Amino acid sequence: MRVISGTLGGRQFQSPNGHRTHPMSEKVRGAIFGVLGDITGLTVLDAFAGSGALGFEAISRGAKKALLIDNDKQAQVTVESNIDVLGLADRAALIKANAISWSNQNRQQLFDLLLIDPPYDKLPFAVIERLARNLKPGGTYVLSWPGQFEAPKLPGLEIISNKDYGDAQLFFYKHVALAK
Repeated sequence: MRVISGTLGGRQFQSPNGHRTHPMSEKVRGAIFGVLGDITGLTVLDAFAGSGALGFEAISRGAKKALLIDNDKQAQVTVESNIDVLGLADRAALIKANAISWSNQNRQQLFDLLLIDPPYDKLPFAVIERLARNLKPGGTYVLSWPGQFEAPKLPGLEIISNKDYGDAQLFFYKHVALAK
């Protein structure tokens, strides 16, 4: 795998072995950042990090910091190695935890950008919904979702854009004002 663009563009990194993660294609990663545009200075949460590709791409394109969460041991080893190889220890941090447990214990930690690419074999609806509480007002929540499913409704968020790639879809959400 490689970082597509930005200051780390072209740099290689590893993805975890096995079938527990599904590395996102460069085409789909590129589409995410094409829709997002300038992300300079943003804070990023990369839940279900896998290899860390989304967080690394965000940092390469100007994000201030990225927090990468994964509970899979193989993914954790891979992300740690990739952070070291890419020289990102000062801007990327790995949390070895289940995303919902982390969110439950860190409700006040908010991010400008959430990049959510869950495992497609066991779609964790509750986790996807709960992670929305870690999004800053005005922030963007990006969800990679299997092509055969409708986008989940997330409280307080509305879909502002979507892209379809057959077996994968991207949904871009923003905060909306809740009725009083």
